[in-house]
Amino acid sequence: MSHFDLKPQILSQLLTLSVTLTRAQPSHLSHTVNGFYSALIQAVKACINADAVALLLNQNGTLTPVALEGLTKDTFGRRFELGAHPRLAAISHSSGALRFDEHCNLPDPYDGLLLANDGDLPVHSCMGFALFDEQDLMAIVTLDSLTPGSFTKYSESFLQHVNDIVAEQLKCALYNEQLLRKAQHGHALVSELSQSTHDMVGQSTPMQSLKSDIQLVASSDFSVLIQGETGTGKELVARNIHKYSRRADQAFVQVNCASLPENLAESEFFGHRKGAFTGADKNREGKFILADGGTIFLDEIGELPLSIQSKLLRVLQNGEIQPVGADQTARVNVRVIAATNRNLEQEIEQGRFRADLYHRLSVYPITVPPLKARRDDILLLAGFFIEQVRKKLALKQLTLNSKLENILLEYEWPGNIRELEHVISRSALRAKQAQWPADIISIEPKYCELQQGKLEQNMTQSAKVAHSNGKPLKQAVDEFQRIEIIAALEENHLNWSAAARQLHLDRANLVRLAKRLNIQVKKHL
Repeated sequence: MSHFDLKPQILSQLLTLSVTLTRAQPSHLSHTVNGFYSALIQAVKACINADAVALLLNQNGTLTPVALEGLTKDTFGRRFELGAHPRLAAISHSSGALRFDEHCNLPDPYDGLLLANDGDLPVHSCMGFALFDEQDLMAIVTLDSLTPGSFTKYSESFLQHVNDIVAEQLKCALYNEQLLRKAQHGHALVSELSQSTHDMVGQSTPMQSLKSDIQLVASSDFSVLIQGETGTGKELVARNIHKYSRRADQAFVQVNCASLPENLAESEFFGHRKGAFTGADKNREGKFILADGGTIFLDEIGELPLSIQSKLLRVLQNGEIQPVGADQTARVNVRVIAATNRNLEQEIEQGRFRADLYHRLSVYPITVPPLKARRDDILLLAGFFIEQVRKKLALKQLTLNSKLENILLEYEWPGNIRELEHVISRSALRAKQAQWPADIISIEPKYCELQQGKLEQNMTQSAKVAHSNGKPLKQAVDEFQRIEIIAALEENHLNWSAAARQLHLDRANLVRLAKRLNIQVKKHL
């Protein structure tokens, strides 16, 4: 078949590619750019036959997967630094399609991640092209085929046309998304795709709703109350609200209210003047002064003593603070974001939290969903943590065994995202020890304490302790609580706050319970 016989077919493919991507462009707020990403890789795959296709957006030299075909789901949670992946770096510097034949000795970033293959990649061919906006790298498209030499049949001209069409369409999609966001909020927001060290990983419906709430409230200066279980990522939500706000280039100051001694809380918040109290040997600026012009994040606000709550209310009402020992007040311009795992309405009923402060803080309340309510995100988060621990352990590649995926999906995650992160870290460390020095370390169920057998064993042991040889129920329960509290304190080096988080209790409640059970802790130097 001659070149001229193929030309109409090629033109038809290119026209179809262009029309498909044009129709997929985000045109209204319900038609997001995420749908365009999926359409893009499907359209590319229709033009170029491949077993796996991926679109990775660039943010300051780090590639984030936003659409995948033929790769494991946890790949979504990974971040690929160009400096650590020679193939991706080579593609990013190429002005056209770059092919890697089956003899290429550069490490493949997708080793162990292709759905069509388990373990080391066999001899195969790869290709990728970079998508630029002028001189700026927007993204990279990668294609993998398990058939050696499968990409050699495509001409340079055809591949260049595909590259140009996809780059222009992606540029339009990103621009359209920015315009839609500006129209909705009334000012320029940072693109929702911008990634930083405060990534919010997740594509589930609850996460999409949470991200929408964050972007909506970020455009205002409303006070925000973030509620949710321990370990759900309330601090991350607060940082993202600040990140997308007009105050993003100003300070973000965090205060852990649970760790503040009552006699020092006022000085910590509002500062003090020299001589105001014993030990005040110089003037000190408080957190509100440090946050002036920016955002202050009051974590665990439910732990704040009533005496400080009234002073905090004055800041929210009038924007005024008075340092300890000062005669004059000072004005501050601070956006307040608070977080708690307590039910503040119940705290108000029991007289432990001021109703007027609650209403001032909860101008825009946000509830962070627990991990068990967003199971679609578990593997994405696992991939994100796997990539982090891979770097810490200096591993070439770290993968998640498919059987372990099912265990992670079925577990209830009482400790939420923080528990998932720790489980992945411990399992990866055990896997490295067992499989070193293999190039690809696989996290298998036997390295994870969440195995069903282990769970059943723990439940049986707990039941035996609770039964306690026929003792009265109250005495058995007290003994069981004593054992659990003492174990948590020992595991956390006698840190009450950390032990409370592990037991999913408020620190104050844990201290009261320990006192009732006559648990005494003495720290020795």
